[in-house]
Amino acid sequence: MKKTLVKFAAMAALGAVMGTAAFAQDYPAKEIQGIIQWGAGGSTDTVMRTVTPHAEKVLGGKVVMKNMTGGVGAIATKFVYAQNPDGYALLMGAENPLLYKVMGLGDIDYSEFTPINILARGVPILVANNDAPFDTFDEMVEYIQAHPNEVKFGSTGPGGLPSVVTSMIASKIELPVTQVPYDGDGPALTALQGGAVDVMPAVLGASIEAIRGGRIKAITLIDNKPTEVLPDLPALGETHPEYADYFPWGPFFGVFVKNGTPEDVVAKLTEAYAEGAKSEDFVKLMADRGYIIESLSGQEAQDFLTKWQSLTTWLLHDAGQTKASPEEFGIPKP
Repeated sequence: MKKTLVKFAAMAALGAVMGTAAFAQDYPAKEIQGIIQWGAGGSTDTVMRTVTPHAEKVLGGKVVMKNMTGGVGAIATKFVYAQNPDGYALLMGAENPLLYKVMGLGDIDYSEFTPINILARGVPILVANNDAPFDTFDEMVEYIQAHPNEVKFGSTGPGGLPSVVTSMIASKIELPVTQVPYDGDGPALTALQGGAVDVMPAVLGASIEAIRGGRIKAITLIDNKPTEVLPDLPALGETHPEYADYFPWGPFFGVFVKNGTPEDVVAKLTEAYAEGAKSEDFVKLMADRGYIIESLSGQEAQDFLTKWQSLTTWLLHDAGQTKASPEEFGIPKP
């Protein structure tokens, strides 16, 4: 009887393995859901709708994309987490889930997912109102320190890119500024042009047209080297090497599946999105918006996520902007 049970168990295990292999070989056998964390027309939406048609050609299947907004991306993240780990639900998102735990926004982050591709990274930039009495980073710092709390920095709230960049700068020098919150970088940049705020840490892609149009002025690039989009603008990591270890840093876009997805399915998706990231449409979109193509998968993607979460959560925590210490969640301090 015992031998029969052992034999039955072995056959069942073999059948499960063969079934998984057959499943992966046939993948995709139906439409794939692509759940986008943000609304239509936004940066994440545009990136995903540009790269995915090219990935579909490699997959030989259809990815039906749906915008699922709310909770700073948490609604979409929880939805995909609740699905079977079979590769038929893709989470198409940005960096925000890596901050959920320390910001008290949720207990599910990218540690519950496998990165298919970290597609691209945005480059932050410091921009100012044209009438601001400074034109360079050093002039800005000197003016701020001579006029404490008078200079207004635009913000999108705790955990947003402006708050992280402001915390980065303040980690090395005294930066007594007043942060003014807005509902997104679009309204904040509009306020900057109108003079309601003096300085705005923003994404290059969101501010480049206003810079080119002469409606705001660029102070410094928040990176280690200049960008081809604004080749004459100094990079903070070059002019002030004490900041260099923070970079490269910036918002990013990635495609993820729930942990437990069959390895062969992960491999197919990884190949598809790697090819999509090489497409002419995608490369042009990234160049036009000043984004850096990363196209990272496997361990490289995991290392990127780990470094980003470690640096960002501890910067925000040291600035008093978190609800819990990163240490509580095993996030190492850089």
